[in-house]
Amino acid sequence: MSSAVEIEGNPLLLERQVCFALAVANRSVLRIYRRLLDPLGLTHPQYLVMLALWETSPRAVKDLGQALQLDSATLSPLLKRLETNGLVARQRRGDDERNVDIALTDSGAALREQALAIPGAVVAALGVELADLEELHGVLTKINAAALRAEAAAV
Repeated sequence: MSSAVEIEGNPLLLERQVCFALAVANRSVLRIYRRLLDPLGLTHPQYLVMLALWETSPRAVKDLGQALQLDSATLSPLLKRLETNGLVARQRRGDDERNVDIALTDSGAALREQALAIPGAVVAALGVELADLEELHGVLTKINAAALRAEAAAV
């Protein structure tokens, strides 16, 4: 276990908090996604599920949860809604009835063409350089991995 790092000045200033900066950035960026995804009939969490399925379909529910870092209690309602909207279909595995695969329907696969415009539209709406966003993505990926390691070590 690592020891605490000494921070000079007032470490409790709101503007110095990583959690605050992440929370505000998250809300701001998700507002942009919400505006862009609304015409596609998707929420941001549903979009993330669709992104995973556009990479690989069909996909086991368990694999989908791991890829998205979501538990089944969070993932199940998303999948039900996408199924109700005709974008995905659940398929029980023939070799093991307990395992369920999620597959894109024709409508779900076709929606990918409209979604191709989303990443570029987000970059344009943010008004920052793509290289800056790629660097931010790298830093956030490192932070997520470190947080997962710290959480696992605390258990």
